[in-house]
Amino acid sequence: MIKSVMQRVLLRLLPHPLLTLLLAVIWLLLANNIAAGEVVVGLLLGWAIPFFALQFWPDKLYVHKPITLLKFAYILLHDIIEANFIVALRILGRPEKLRPAFIVVPIDLNSDFAMSILANTTCLTPGSLSALLAPDRKSILVHAMDVDDEAAFIHTIKTRYEQPLKEIFEGDDDKHAQENIKP
Repeated sequence: MIKSVMQRVLLRLLPHPLLTLLLAVIWLLLANNIAAGEVVVGLLLGWAIPFFALQFWPDKLYVHKPITLLKFAYILLHDIIEANFIVALRILGRPEKLRPAFIVVPIDLNSDFAMSILANTTCLTPGSLSALLAPDRKSILVHAMDVDDEAAFIHTIKTRYEQPLKEIFEGDDDKHAQENIKP
């Protein structure tokens, strides 16, 4: 009884402990200093940002597969670095050969947070950006700087970014349910 009361009080005072630590570490990296004052400022910012932003997160965020989240972060970082070089080569090369296109990418995400991460992912990867989420939330309009095969572009977004986000933030209950259905 006392333990559950203490847990509720702790969660109310520190709503996202891992995010608090992550923000504190990011602050220390940005400050490039591990002095006691910087640690205190980092911890205060790490506590205050999630605490005051809590009203904008109506639902609790669950990470169903943390290992997949780490893999996704690695893949995204790799893609950002690789795409920067590719974009630079195409711009410095022959820009008149670029084939820009707006492509409607159907999405199967249910979580608003996962949709937001997918939209941000397409913006972070140089050479593409998300332009519009459809009102029915079933597709996203993406502008790409150079596309030779729309189907391949859609397949890349769905398999490289959307599928891991679905596993991370929505779990894979739908996948198991589909596997158990017999035609």
